[in-house]
Amino acid sequence: MSRRTTVGVSALAAVVLTLTACGGPSNNNGNSGLKGADNAIGQADINPQDASKVKDGGEFRWPVDQLPDNWNYNQLDGTNADGRRMIDTMMPNLWKQKADATFEINKDYLEDAKLASSEPQVLEFKLNPKAKWSDGTALSWQDFEAMWKSLSGADKAFEVAGTTGYEDIEKVEKGATDQEVKVTFKKKFAEYKGMFSPLYPKSMSSVAEEFNKGWADAPKVTAGPFKVGTIDRTAKLVTVVQDPAWWGEKPKLEKITFRQVDRPALADALANGQIDFFDIGSSVDNFTRAKSMQGVTIRQAITPDYSHITFNGADSSILKDPKLRVALMKGIDTKVISKALLGQMLKGDAQVTGNHFFLLGSAGYKDNSAVAAFDKEVAKKQLDELGWKLEGETRKKDGKELLVRYVIPTPNPISDQIAKLTQSQLKEIGAKVEIQAVPSTDFFKQYVNVGNFDMTGFRWLASATPVSDSKGIYYLDPASTNQNYGRIGSEEVNKLLEQAVGELDDTKRLEIANEADKKIWELGHQLPLYQLPGAVAVKSNVANFGAVAYANRPYDYIHMGFTE
Repeated sequence: MSRRTTVGVSALAAVVLTLTACGGPSNNNGNSGLKGADNAIGQADINPQDASKVKDGGEFRWPVDQLPDNWNYNQLDGTNADGRRMIDTMMPNLWKQKADATFEINKDYLEDAKLASSEPQVLEFKLNPKAKWSDGTALSWQDFEAMWKSLSGADKAFEVAGTTGYEDIEKVEKGATDQEVKVTFKKKFAEYKGMFSPLYPKSMSSVAEEFNKGWADAPKVTAGPFKVGTIDRTAKLVTVVQDPAWWGEKPKLEKITFRQVDRPALADALANGQIDFFDIGSSVDNFTRAKSMQGVTIRQAITPDYSHITFNGADSSILKDPKLRVALMKGIDTKVISKALLGQMLKGDAQVTGNHFFLLGSAGYKDNSAVAAFDKEVAKKQLDELGWKLEGETRKKDGKELLVRYVIPTPNPISDQIAKLTQSQLKEIGAKVEIQAVPSTDFFKQYVNVGNFDMTGFRWLASATPVSDSKGIYYLDPASTNQNYGRIGSEEVNKLLEQAVGELDDTKRLEIANEADKKIWELGHQLPLYQLPGAVAVKSNVANFGAVAYANRPYDYIHMGFTE
């Protein structure tokens, strides 16, 4: 399960940010373990094959945690990574994010895209004249205009997941033709290559009711190599099939079936031929099972995927005091958790992360976590100073017990393990943790999205635009939750985030983001745990797919397929 900000982070319910080569070394069944923090930067591991060696046709069976709550990815309930994977098979992405976190123009949708001016910042797009929506309408500048207006934050009737980038646009205009688009910014926005993707038709973006609810059950208009075949919520599956109206290179696969599979059942499902791959995540059991499977290869690449604990700072939560949140963070040993979850899988050390924007191996990474670093004795002292005095096994203040409600999805063995380790560690400093396991299908919509927790855990999936991706997570907007589910922030962090996303100089942008990161740590916003190894168990005859690194916006749905 997964989530993200408007420009591009996704969140994945925890089972558990740069990478050009399209092929890399496989970790096959003979290897004893995965690479940890010593893993090489710059490679994907996907069994790259020329199109002539990939057979035409076939069905690829893709496991997911849940079906989309909304097929509008920009609506508050739509920000689910599994949903994004389905949406990307049938909706336009203007850019292709490559394995090394760089971008290239997606020629299926754009003939050209350029930064025409920096003062003011002006983007110019020239759409592929062949590109048409499934209702026969050509993609046009009006789709861009409607999408900007819906996501700008100006009209509060639109329930948006975030406004990052779009709120900085002054106007969207028609160029020489309807297929030429001119976007003028009132404030500079650096990571613009994450915008307008997936692109939605103006018929959806123009009216708030349609934006919020019109696509809840199914996408109404598409424009991709695939189209919807079946959406069966009873059987918990979605199929997409080749769209004969597609103007680009024909996909190798005839059909992709996305089927909801509980995480404990993934290994059996792969062994029984019900699915063709699964993300190993941080499951030692699934790693061990995959190693012994005939016809299955374990592929690995550094991935922008990390597990964390989110804290709730809303007035309704016992954790509304930032000093209390930081004290609890000091009572959580992320190294112990990382070793417990990943230690049996890795040859090297687990990748404990100390930054909210940048992951290990990326250009901007700095460990800014000192303020919340594990120190059990300091944690106890800080709790004492805050008035939370130990009475028996649990601390109390003004007669109120330090009881923290930790919400997790179920069935999810890794979330369960992380929660129990956290519960055990916080007990040692006098904090009582009550674990509330809720159905996976309700986890985001009824708990995370609406702040119905004190602590919770899932995975953040980032992209090649890490600063703008994360703005909606850490920016505190009184008018909108965005993805700041714990409602934690400050005016200082807001200002730094605004500066960072508007800084066109790459080096300066990273420096400002790291300043913001230090302040985020001081607020006790969320606690990053570990960076996932990025391992995927996939059938050995699957080509052009596996551990894709950053090349997941979109996945290469055109060339993936089977060699036999």
